[in-house]
Amino acid sequence: MEIEKKISFVIVGSGWRALYYVRIAKALPQVFALCTMLCRTREKAEKMAREYGIPTTVSLRECVEMAPDFVVVSVSKEAMAEVSREWIERGFPVLCETPAALETAALRKLWALRERGGKLAVAEQYTRYPVYQALLRVLESGLLGDLHLAVVSLAHEYHGASLIRAFLGEGMSPFQVTARTYSFSTAETLSRYERFTDGRLAEKKRTAAVFEFADGRTAFYDFDPEQYRSPIRRNYLNVRGARGELKDESFAYLDDRNRPVKEALRISRRKIALSGETNPNLQQVEEITYIAFREEEVYAPPFGLCGLASDETAMAQLMLDMGRYARGEKAPDYPLEWALQDAYMAILLREAAASGRPVESEPQPWQL
Repeated sequence: MEIEKKISFVIVGSGWRALYYVRIAKALPQVFALCTMLCRTREKAEKMAREYGIPTTVSLRECVEMAPDFVVVSVSKEAMAEVSREWIERGFPVLCETPAALETAALRKLWALRERGGKLAVAEQYTRYPVYQALLRVLESGLLGDLHLAVVSLAHEYHGASLIRAFLGEGMSPFQVTARTYSFSTAETLSRYERFTDGRLAEKKRTAAVFEFADGRTAFYDFDPEQYRSPIRRNYLNVRGARGELKDESFAYLDDRNRPVKEALRISRRKIALSGETNPNLQQVEEITYIAFREEEVYAPPFGLCGLASDETAMAQLMLDMGRYARGEKAPDYPLEWALQDAYMAILLREAAASGRPVESEPQPWQL
């Protein structure tokens, strides 16, 4: 993919997540231009410049003078809402990392910024994963009829909420959530930065919850963060409709003559070894090259084959979307109200798990 004018951006933050945007910019130089990375200290700025070959700075004024199309805010969860607000008030469109905020009052303040003309989008990438995009395209065709139940064990809290709403076609219905957190002794295998081969055990928390929506739809949420990377902890998905169900990547349904049919996505992948990479999560990338269902293409790489894994492919789409939004060309495909609703669902999920009691949602300004 090539665009007439590259989309320029500044990264605020220099942590693990910020590096995703660096890799995307390097993989797609015809689309994105990284102006600089704003670091807190000179030592960190020098380290990032040396190790990743990118422009860095500790000067806020330099970032402002570069006049990027938008600013990526990739700081701690606790600081995300406040730093996003600061950059919006400086006049910049902001793409912030998830979650937009950790408290309902902060979510309302972000919506108020939007109401005053500020441009804010949230980098909620999971529904842009190639496989999930393909599944959603099939579901949106009406293959399973009216959808009424989802069992989602794919991602935590706000990510899980976004997937629940997407797979059920759920909007802003009021809901009740009941949740409980359990602690289990679990073998550690792979963290963000290292691989464990000694069979060590650690106490890990698994949260199970039920979301009951006022429109009659229901979702079961079940997740342990160990699922993100562990080769021995599987994710799973089940979506049920009036005429069939989805289980992981396979559909069972009645055709137009009411005959039972079972079909699965056909997924083509290629593996790419990365030389010189020390992070065990990044030594090999798996890129999805094509997905079909019933002989119809339901996913093709939006940027062509560029060596990006599903997570980064999804984020690159959000960045492109943000660039066009910042330039006034289109509204974001994942609007701010959805991001705030997903974060709100996560807040009530944590509240229900902590209290042991059902929690009811309340009307919020972004739902109106």
